[in-house]
Amino acid sequence: MDPSTIKQIADMICGDSNKYPVYRSSWYLTEFFKDINLPYKHDGSTRKLWVLEILKKLNEEELRKVILRLADPKLYADKKLVTQALAVLNSILEIEGLKIQIEGVIPKLVSITPNFNLEEVPDKRNEEQQELKPLSPPNFDRLDLEVGMSNVLIKRWEEIEKCIRSEATLASVILMGSLLEGLLLGVVQRFPNIANRSSSAPKDTDGKVKKFHEWKLGEMIDIAADLKWISVDRQKFSHVLRDFRNLIHPYQQLSLKTHPDLDTCRISWLVVQAACNDISTWVENQTKV
Repeated sequence: MDPSTIKQIADMICGDSNKYPVYRSSWYLTEFFKDINLPYKHDGSTRKLWVLEILKKLNEEELRKVILRLADPKLYADKKLVTQALAVLNSILEIEGLKIQIEGVIPKLVSITPNFNLEEVPDKRNEEQQELKPLSPPNFDRLDLEVGMSNVLIKRWEEIEKCIRSEATLASVILMGSLLEGLLLGVVQRFPNIANRSSSAPKDTDGKVKKFHEWKLGEMIDIAADLKWISVDRQKFSHVLRDFRNLIHPYQQLSLKTHPDLDTCRISWLVVQAACNDISTWVENQTKV
């Protein structure tokens, strides 16, 4: 492949722009390569340069694995992100005479004849903007959580949207983490027997499940995935959000030398909205049983 194509694939893997549907942290980069049996662990260096150097080392079959993983619907939180990922990836691959097609849920890499007649290229901007349109909040009132909690969650949902519109990026990701944590804690407290039976439930040194107020956000995310409240893909994205939420501590931000940009906030918000709606749907289904 042309070096410029490799660079664009590296950029998509890292996902720092609103052009790319997923932001990948250092931890997520390591997981990405691990998932396709490539033994690369991020060494803490600049992510894009590190990924680019890895891609340059790969043989044709290994690079094929990377491309197919980027197109795999299982990697993304919902259909909207899959649609956006395929559009971006195919725009990168077209110059190489390649295209991704999805058969069921399996991505296939096929050969095509590149067409760069610009007069025939449709304008995708409105379509891409529509893909990033926020979702409606779930009906927290119907979840029967602790008295007053639904109002707290709704207010935080509204404040997050205000922060994003105002480009208050750090505040928005911190609030996203708190929203998800509040919803998860409310649900585990409503269904204590189910939550305590999860294999991911945190235990003390004596092997007993800890009290709910001692559970951390990361632990509750894993419990939600274990109990099928959220998908494994949303579990991975939520852990990335947890890392950003920890930036509430100034020294943590100083140590990581990072600041979430607007594109990262918008993508994170899509994932949080999807996770909240999934959790709420699970709760409502329990009440129908």
